[in-house]
Parts: sequence; C-alpha cells; structure tokens
Amino acid sequence: MDKLGALNMFVATAEHGSFSRAAEQLGKTPSALTKAVSHLEAELGARLFERSTRRTVLTEAGRVYLETARQVLQRLHEVGEEIGQLQHGLHGNLRITAPLAFGRAFLDQVCASFLAQYPQIRLQVDLCDAFVDLVESGYDLALREGRSDLPGLIARVVGQNRIALCASPAYLERQPQPLTPDGIDEHDWLMYQHPALGRGVWWVEHAGQRIGVPHPRAPRLESDNYDLLLAAALAGCGVLHTPLWSAAPYLADGRLVRLMTEYEIDPDAFGPQILAVYPSHRRATGKVVAFIDYLQEFLGSRGIA
Repeated sequence: MDKLGALNMFVATAEHGSFSRAAEQLGKTPSALTKAVSHLEAELGARLFERSTRRTVLTEAGRVYLETARQVLQRLHEVGEEIGQLQHGLHGNLRITAPLAFGRAFLDQVCASFLAQYPQIRLQVDLCDAFVDLVESGYDLALREGRSDLPGLIARVVGQNRIALCASPAYLERQPQPLTPDGIDEHDWLMYQHPALGRGVWWVEHAGQRIGVPHPRAPRLESDNYDLLLAAALAGCGVLHTPLWSAAPYLADGRLVRLMTEYEIDPDAFGPQILAVYPSHRRATGKVVAFIDYLQEFLGSRGIA
C-alpha cells in the first residue's frame, strides 16, 4: 500500500466526514479509501474512525493522527515546491492575512510591486482585523502589530509601530491653537475604537519625564474603521492619533502635519513592532522569505523599518 496515498485518503475522509464524499473529491472509489484507512489502522493497531451507516467520525487516536498526517503532507508539498523553485525560480501560491489598515497604508503597493518582480507567484491576501489562527487556517504568513509569543509561531520584525498625532493644514488653519497635553479638549478628535485600546491615557515622554495625557472627553468622530478616520483627517475634520506607518506618505507630501513633535508617544496596546509571522512547523519557504524581505525593504524605504 502506498503510504502517502493512504495518508491523503485518510485526511480527505476526516475532512469530509464520509468515505463516499472524500472518494468523489479524490476521483477514487469508496472501497479504495476504506481499504487505505484499514491498512493504516492495521499498521497502527488502533481504529481511526468510528463507522456507522449514517456517519464516519474520528476516534481519539484518529484526531491525534490527523494533525501529524496533515503536517507530513503539507511539508512534502512545500519541499516539492522548494525543489521546483531551485530549478525554475520562485512560483506557486502565497496566502497572507493582515489587518485592514495595512492594505491602504502599504500592503497594496507592496503586493503590486512584488507580483511584478515575481511573475510566477500568485498571492491571496485577506484583510481582516479578527485574530486568525495560522496553524488551523492554512495561511503561509500573517502580518501583525505588537508581539507574538504564541507557541508554534515564528515572528520576524519588519517595521516599527511608532505613534504620531496628526492633522491636515486645513484643520490647523481653522483651529490654530497649539496642541499641548493640557489642551487636548480644545481640539476636535478622530478616535479609533478597538477592544484592545483603553479609554484612559496616552503615555508620552518629554524632557526625560513620563506624562499621562488624558484621552479627549468628547471626540468629534469615533469609528471602528481606521480608513474612515484617516479620510476624515485628510479632509480637515480633526486630529488623529495614528501609527507612522500609516501617516508617513501624507506627512511626506504635506497632506498631514505632525503635532507635539517634541513628545515621544508610547506605542499603543497593539505593541511597538510590525511582525511577519508564520507557523514554526513549516520551514520558511523561499517565497515566504522573499515576501518578508521585500516588505522589510519597502518599510525601510519609508523610514518605518
């Protein structure tokens, strides 16, 4: 019996919960899958499925075996792809997940130029602010803010998450009062809502002293969508507490102006770094390394790395 073929049939049966549906997906007969799984069970000395006329359910041994079987098949696929890349250059699919705000800030440009440089790579980029379990989801790479101390993951720092207070020239013309820690409520504020962010104070450092700056009492605009707030800031609606990785191009072309520049603002609850994270049980393949290197170089060119 072909062991790898049997593993593939076992995984397909577990994922579909049915020998017949898995057989249809693989283009084989149900009896071929039943025989392959029975061979694995005989080799292991344990049942992998509880079978009945109505359902096929993994046993406890089957659940343990499934995790390793998936890793074996995934790793063999990756090794085959790596060998192909040694012969024919970088190619294949690369699945990435990242926060929504990264898309407009830099990831759209990074992806477009990366694809131009590597024409044989296909990207799937899913932007989502919800936490994604990389081990279970099948993504090759996640971009995140902050820290990554979760087991089973490898994190590489690609940029810094420094914070700035910014407003447009139009807003500052309308509201010329200087922004100071004691005059927060004299300005219109655009506030990002997120469960990880507190509502108490921003911590800043000035002349060697650490100061707590209270949040605005009555923001002019609040939203859980950062891009909406950024658009409002560019339109002159108020002051935005924003990461520099987002504000950098607008500061460079003058559409935003940085305020309270003599104060160093602590990173927010998301943490001080931009990270590229991938599962430790998968070696960093050539295409993953190439994308991380490309991203780090791009952020470095913006002064963010």
